[in-house]
Amino acid sequence: MKRLNFTIEGLDCTEEIKVLQKSAGKVPGVKNLEFNLLSASMSVTVEDVVAAEQILQAVSQTGMKATFHDEAAFLKNSQASGPDHKKNALREWLCGLSGLLALAGFLAHASSHESFLHALSAAEGPGPHEFPLGSMLLYIGAIVAGGWFIFPKALQAIRRLRADMNLLMTLAVLGAAILNEWVEAAAIAFLFALAQLLETWSVARARRAIHSLLKLTPPTARVVDGSSDGHEIPVEDVPVGVLVAIRPGERVPLDGKIVRGQTTVNQAPITGESLPIERHEGDELFAGSINEDGAVQILVDKPAADTTLARIIRMVEQAQARRAPSEQWVERFAHYYTPAMILLALSIAILPPLLTSGSWHDWFYQALVLLVIACPCALVISTPVSIIAGLTAAARNGVLIKGGLHLEQAARVRAVAMDKTGTLTHGRPEVQRIVPLNQHTRQELMERAAALESHSSHPLADAIRRKAAEEGIRPPPCDHFKDFRGRGVEASIDGRPYWLGSHRLVHDKKMETPEIHAQAEVMEDAGHSVVAIGNDQHICGLISVADTLRPEATRAVQALKQEGIREVVMLTGDNEGTARAIARQTNIDRFMAELLPENKLQAIEELGRTYGSVAMVGDGINDAPALAAAHLSIAMGAAGSDAAIETADVALMSDDLMKIPWLIRHGKRTLRTIRQNVSFALAVKAVFMLLALANMATLWTAIMADMGASLIVIFNGLRLLSSPDRRL
Repeated sequence: MKRLNFTIEGLDCTEEIKVLQKSAGKVPGVKNLEFNLLSASMSVTVEDVVAAEQILQAVSQTGMKATFHDEAAFLKNSQASGPDHKKNALREWLCGLSGLLALAGFLAHASSHESFLHALSAAEGPGPHEFPLGSMLLYIGAIVAGGWFIFPKALQAIRRLRADMNLLMTLAVLGAAILNEWVEAAAIAFLFALAQLLETWSVARARRAIHSLLKLTPPTARVVDGSSDGHEIPVEDVPVGVLVAIRPGERVPLDGKIVRGQTTVNQAPITGESLPIERHEGDELFAGSINEDGAVQILVDKPAADTTLARIIRMVEQAQARRAPSEQWVERFAHYYTPAMILLALSIAILPPLLTSGSWHDWFYQALVLLVIACPCALVISTPVSIIAGLTAAARNGVLIKGGLHLEQAARVRAVAMDKTGTLTHGRPEVQRIVPLNQHTRQELMERAAALESHSSHPLADAIRRKAAEEGIRPPPCDHFKDFRGRGVEASIDGRPYWLGSHRLVHDKKMETPEIHAQAEVMEDAGHSVVAIGNDQHICGLISVADTLRPEATRAVQALKQEGIREVVMLTGDNEGTARAIARQTNIDRFMAELLPENKLQAIEELGRTYGSVAMVGDGINDAPALAAAHLSIAMGAAGSDAAIETADVALMSDDLMKIPWLIRHGKRTLRTIRQNVSFALAVKAVFMLLALANMATLWTAIMADMGASLIVIFNGLRLLSSPDRRL
């Protein structure tokens, strides 16, 4: 198998996607087609024997033009260029020319009869009208300019024997011209061209919103090479593994880890976080972030084409190809609806004059009215504009959604399951309490604990060493080190044996007193892990270590319940005591502890059977099966594993749990907007169809109604880009 990438000249809306699917999909050896409306591109998965020329030929049969790219050129093109700007400029110019010619024809008509009323009467309903030759020629010019991109697509629709909105509008224009209704014919051509232009513009606005992120990355990076200032080279030429210097006030050019210095970073464009955060040695910096107040050097760990920022842009663009249920329904509806409307219009034009004494002219005119108002433009555009705007707004808020399907699914979630470690908690244990015993001081206890843990890679050992470093404690050297797997460690410090281990090891050594037991129980009841330090005579003290709760965890759980989530469940492989303590602190409805990955999977399946739609939030490899089984899977993107992020439908780029209730609100708002658009478009069409059947509508009112409906659904969908709901 191989993947072939193309940019498509003429890929402007979902209608063209359906045409390409039918044509390119018939090529033998084609296994999968993916389309990106935002960058006017198509990716085809084919067998090795299929050549790019076969796909190019299939695309040319649709009236569109494809250009083949290798992987690197395709990535650069999709991120930089998008659809053909020359074609878009020509579309704008022709639409404007059509409007000017139509207006000039109207003014010429009015001038020749010295009456605007006479010219207006030509647009007021059934009945033949006489037009001056000059005015008629201007109207014909308006029709040609307005239909420049429409009429060829109508011819392609006839060849494919598949009616679409372009054919509908072409028939309406030709019919109006046959009836000598040149004002209406020119108006139909101009306003439909304007509607198509607005659709292209609405997609372009969403494209600009997400591609504006590219401008956040500086074009060059300052590579450290031994000179005092380093030298600047283009970011795409910077290899992985080199050092890059970033001065205060500069933007981060590439992803990497800080190896020297510390700073405060504004990374709102990547994660959606509103406040700058501190970054120290070992912390990751994202390309596009703003280095605010410290000079740092980073070790580049990703090439320019694979930075977090580049991945966000690619994934949002690819997401729109994953059709939402509403989009699928609208497309299926339009597939049967358009030919049905043509047949109905033919029936109205032919049957009443044959069966009654009605005028052929009048009923042919009403058939044209029906064709205009039946145009599914407003209906077809209502959903993709809303989906693209919703996906883009989410990305700008640090919530990366991998398709319209998942955006809609967020609105339907009724239960949320959360992993504990790395999700509700930071995933990094920290020392909570230090209790010296038997005349030992806090410093002595920490010195011995840090020394005993100096050879261990256990997370609890890391926490103790970090605490000692924070307090400026230097552990003394130790020798004769022994590791008792699963129980503890032992070593000599200044010639005296010391040991460190769990509460169980204290029992085994028979050194526990009632006081020590009481202290340890209090720590364990709070969900802490107890580390005991002792020597050959007594217990020197206890240290409790626990993973710390994310500060927003409790607020996030409460906000989820306010959004109508019926149950919030914690799934963890940790022990029951720790799980109970976290559940109590966060007010989670229920917890399940000591779970293996397969147990988490079973829990998700059970929640799905109970509530119908369940979301799973996780960050680790062990969460991947449960994430895959959930109706909506959400990964903690900043610190999560690659497996979890790749499996999940949504990635939270800032690891902020408050983004989850925001996502559910945003999904509901998007779904509400889609329903508003679809309902409004169908209602307008139903009303005017009834008027047409009752012989009470005119072409002019049908044109204005169709145009108005298209404008309203476009601007209603684009409102999602503003994303005003930021209650975090």
